[in-house]
Amino acid sequence: MRIATAVVLAAVTVLPLAAHASPKCTAEPKDKWMSQEAMTSKIKALGFTFKELEVTGSCYEIYGKNAEGKKAEVYFNPVTGDIVKSEIDD
Repeated sequence: MRIATAVVLAAVTVLPLAAHASPKCTAEPKDKWMSQEAMTSKIKALGFTFKELEVTGSCYEIYGKNAEGKKAEVYFNPVTGDIVKSEIDD
């Protein structure tokens, strides 16, 4: 019974963390990535506004607003600049 309880507690603890994990954006080394300045320009050209470009795992990530002014969390492939994952508020 204790083992089953421990397994359930571990799952309850780990699953929410996995749900918020960043996606895998690239396997390329960082010397192949676009510079933060180039990436910032590309993201702004897509209509996003944000204060800071962050490195999260193998991604560039922003928290800001999209062209329609909706809150956005977006992960970008740092080599191509493509959007890998986005969460846009309604």
